[in-house]
Amino acid sequence: QVQLVESGGGLVQPGGSLTLSCAASASIFRIYTMAWYRQTPEKQRELVAHISPVGGTTYADSVKGRFTISRDNDKNTVYLQMNSLKPEDTAVYYCNTVAANWGWGQGTQVTVSS
Repeated sequence: QVQLVESGGGLVQPGGSLTLSCAASASIFRIYTMAWYRQTPEKQRELVAHISPVGGTTYADSVKGRFTISRDNDKNTVYLQMNSLKPEDTAVYYCNTVAANWGWGQGTQVTVSS
């Protein structure tokens, strides 16, 4: 089973930026479309963005133009650059394959507040 470790979350003011990282424990990472998800206590887990093995990207409408997903297959790592953050982006962020094939990591908390 591939292990996923998310990092990079924190407290940021509205309009600020954060970059999240997710490291996978196995090189099989490179053949999967990887995704970032987010979840709050009030909402189901939401797919935020995904990236194909060769770098094709797709975004939820709510983050389009503000978030950028990228990956480094040599490091088995996927990133999420988040700009122009809004309070409604507050959530725990997780990564997984786009089909959620692997177990979930612990996530990383992002809080956007003044």
